[in-house]
Amino acid sequence: MKTDGRDKIEALIAQTALGNQTAFSELYDATSGKLFAVCLRVLTERAAAEDAMQETYVKVWKNAGRYQVTGHSPMTWLITIARNTAIDRLRARHVDHDVADYSERLPAPGMSPEQAAIAHSEAKRITQCLDELDADRRAAISGAYLQGQSYQELSEQFNVPLNTMRTWLRRSLIALRECMAR
Repeated sequence: MKTDGRDKIEALIAQTALGNQTAFSELYDATSGKLFAVCLRVLTERAAAEDAMQETYVKVWKNAGRYQVTGHSPMTWLITIARNTAIDRLRARHVDHDVADYSERLPAPGMSPEQAAIAHSEAKRITQCLDELDADRRAAISGAYLQGQSYQELSEQFNVPLNTMRTWLRRSLIALRECMAR
């Protein structure tokens, strides 16, 4: 950075330390692009980087009086604040979790014992309700909904008109629904 730019930023930091809001605004305009890039590089998400940058400037406002002219670039001081703020936010995201927390987030494949018991009970009820239907209606329901046969295939298999097969299936489903509701 040129000496003119370095001097200007040092002067803006000094004015900010005195509570000069105009100087702080100018400091923001002169440095925000670079500090945002630093935050974005650490956090990789735009919204998180924006939040970290805002927090950085709050720290600059509060701690501008601590800046000491050492001959080094004032941008180094600002970048260090931005980088440390972004790293702190990144660390805050990665909280250690108890093993029990993971068991709820990563369920075991397949059904739980409770789900298996409920599924078995429902399957038993459906089988009982299917047994209440006439044999040809039960076979038609099984063909359509368990074996994927078309209405046309079923009407040919049972030697009934297509609309009759549709009526069989509709009435059988209604009977199954009523049986399951009991």
